[in-house]
Amino acid sequence: MTGYYDYVLGLIPAALIGVTAFLNLVGLSLLSALPAGAVAAATVMAHAIFVRAPVAADAPADASRSGQGEAGSGGRSSA
Repeated sequence: MTGYYDYVLGLIPAALIGVTAFLNLVGLSLLSALPAGAVAAATVMAHAIFVRAPVAADAPADASRSGQGEAGSGGRSSA
């Protein structure tokens, strides 16, 4: 079963190559068309990250404050 992120992974290179090829075919130089294709691919990625953010349904809301990320930063030096 394909989900939203499977489509996103396929759409990223399709947007980059497709928009670049289309703009190149209508007369823009490759150096002008490539950044436009990259912006289209970045837009797809930003939508996947920020608009439809992947969240775990079973993860507790307070997992980031458990202190596990601070365990190795106790100010020790490895000299």
